[in-house]
Amino acid sequence: MTGAALAAVAVGIILEDVPVFVAGGGVLALLILFAVLGGKRRPAGGEPPAGRLALARIEDLRATGGESADVPVKFRLTVAPEPEDARPAYRVKITQHINLVDLPAYRPRGIAVVEYRPDKPWDVRIVTRPTPEWSRRAEEAEIDSAPDSTLVSNPDVDEGSWCLLVLLAFLAGAVLVVLLFRGPLFTAANDEDTPPDSPSKSSSTSRTFTTSTTVSGPSSSLLAFGRMRATAMELENRVDTAYVTEVTIEDHRMAVSGDSTRPPTETFHLQSLPYELLPTLVREARTTLGIRTPETWRIDITPPTGNGVGPRVRITVTGPEGTAHLDADATGRVVDRRGATGP
Repeated sequence: MTGAALAAVAVGIILEDVPVFVAGGGVLALLILFAVLGGKRRPAGGEPPAGRLALARIEDLRATGGESADVPVKFRLTVAPEPEDARPAYRVKITQHINLVDLPAYRPRGIAVVEYRPDKPWDVRIVTRPTPEWSRRAEEAEIDSAPDSTLVSNPDVDEGSWCLLVLLAFLAGAVLVVLLFRGPLFTAANDEDTPPDSPSKSSSTSRTFTTSTTVSGPSSSLLAFGRMRATAMELENRVDTAYVTEVTIEDHRMAVSGDSTRPPTETFHLQSLPYELLPTLVREARTTLGIRTPETWRIDITPPTGNGVGPRVRITVTGPEGTAHLDADATGRVVDRRGATGP
């Protein structure tokens, strides 16, 4: 009924047929009224996850917003229950709000403490403040990834078949109306003036990508608290993957680059970077490397080289005395300093 009503509205507009338009709009209004009156209210919220603690391997994570201090993050986890639970490791997808300050602690292939319910294994929550014992276990543990076939989900919301049935019924109603008016519609289409050799659009796919953004307005410097991560989330939403090969940050500009042909060891996750620690490193580079009057600074983040672990962070500062560098690892720890090399 909904598909037929919408199709009738569209046909009425195309053919300028008022009765068809009014009939379709009237049926659509009635359907909306029936849906409002007969809709069922969903529960305000289920009971919070409670049960047993376990360790989980973070397979992937993706922040989906950045409007406040707590951002929603989508996690893919491999949960490894305790031996007494007699349950093998399994995969699960969850969404949980994580504070911006705590977000750097969660990285792909890292270990987190989670709480899950044995009777509802899909009901998993990351414990953001675990006890010292569980924190130590998370630091020492190594968990193998569970196969994708072990992915569990809430069966109550698994409505794939129902959605497919609704879609087919919607299309059937729309097709029925279009077929009834196919003669006038095709006649109207043939009356249109269409250029005989109009160029067609072509699409192409590229293995590499580069995108950037410039911030402006009050307190627009990327050194402002939270601004770097929020800008990184904005850039992440523009590309198909959060795994990149280079990040460049300047005072008012951030750019990211990627290459889908690179192996995972030559990329890094955009949200795994310690953005909250970078402003402190920039201040340290500007004051401790022999540049008395720093004019510009730049952060270049690249994948690890050799036997390194995690991306490499290089901060370059320039001034009248020349150029200086400060290198740090993925945790924000300084690993090398190079003073001014002369103008």
